[in-house]
Amino acid sequence: MTFLALDVGNTRLKWALHDAARPGARVLAQGAVFLENIEKLAEKEWQGLEPPQHILGCIVAGDPVKRRVMDQMEHWDTAPSWVIASASEAGLTNGYDHPARLGADRWVAMIGARHRLISRGLHSPCVLAMVGTAVTVEAIDANGRFLGGLILPGHGIMLRALESGTAGLHVPTGEVRSFPTNTSDALTSGGTFAIAGAIERMVENVAKHCGQPPACIMTGGAGWKMIPSMQRPFELVDNLIFDGLLEIASRRLSQD
Repeated sequence: MTFLALDVGNTRLKWALHDAARPGARVLAQGAVFLENIEKLAEKEWQGLEPPQHILGCIVAGDPVKRRVMDQMEHWDTAPSWVIASASEAGLTNGYDHPARLGADRWVAMIGARHRLISRGLHSPCVLAMVGTAVTVEAIDANGRFLGGLILPGHGIMLRALESGTAGLHVPTGEVRSFPTNTSDALTSGGTFAIAGAIERMVENVAKHCGQPPACIMTGGAGWKMIPSMQRPFELVDNLIFDGLLEIASRRLSQD
């Protein structure tokens, strides 16, 4: 029972074909394309791909992009399903004021993170940081309740904002330094430490609220850039959204 997981973000579409719709399923094929190249999927990456029996996706890019993705699946008989955040799913309870307004990527990644910990016998609070075009920092208590989260601009957005709003500054190729002594390093370090500070403040908030230190997980395309600048250890996990999609799909299919 092949299963196709789709993660359609603000910049790229990532996909993975698995041999089953269950956690830990073997990856048969995978890839990623920038959103501007979606129309080439059927004739390139997905040409000759074994038709999936189930498709579940997570999308934040909006309905026009969703329609473009679905057009590339017309040669398959399988209609995709798309995750929308709900009051509860897969053992996670949504504490958002309006649960359906929570970004699907945040919801799916939190489900993936929680079950990653449970599979190890860990039932602790968790802080999940997703570092991409935007940065989100989520807090989950030991009972699986999403307490709330932060949204802040990613590194690139911060730098572009400075470039457009400040005379004489240009997007740098600097390094992260404890004491920057040139403008490029100052901009790169400032953005990196701003993100790190927000994440570490959430870790402190969760530890105080829950009475124990949280497990700390980081994911997203730019996560590897942040890890060296964190003051506490974070586990860097690739494709955490795929883990969440597998967990959700497994549970939904078992209920059918």
